Amino acid sequence: MSRRRRAVLRPVAEDAKFHSSTVTTLVNTVMKDGKKSVAQRLVYGAFDRIAEKNPGTDPLEVFQRAVDNAKPRLEVKARRVGGATYQVPMEVPARRQLALALRWMVNFADSRKGVPMQDALATEILEAFQGQGNAIRKRDEVHKMAQANKAFAHFRW
Repeated sequence: MSRRRRAVLRPVAEDAKFHSSTVTTLVNTVMKDGKKSVAQRLVYGAFDRIAEKNPGTDPLEVFQRAVDNAKPRLEVKARRVGGATYQVPMEVPARRQLALALRWMVNFADSRKGVPMQDALATEILEAFQGQGNAIRKRDEVHKMAQANKAFAHFRW
């Protein structure tokens, strides 16, 4: 880690279709090898699938609720104290919460073999919206780990 200065956070632009910076972040998470138009097609296709499966609901609202459900509130970080390494539970900053939730949803959608990525991403978003699925299971795992190591919370600094 650099000791010079903090990295300057650039603002994330809104996407063209939904005018949401969260959707832009999702597109950037899906994107591989700089192919942004391919990633946008995948994400917008997944949103179309969500609209088909849930008629009468706004796919953007479904996505926002799914992300909120998948965000971790606590996580553990390794701290070295006196020769021993402790897993110290810490609160997760808002930007990292969003990044983790999106990364988990995209990775679990990508790991569904034999299913087109649009369908897999739509399914993952809908499952997270309903409070189930792999991203929610991962969040619960992280929370459980933080609860189990609550005794080391005094090592936080």
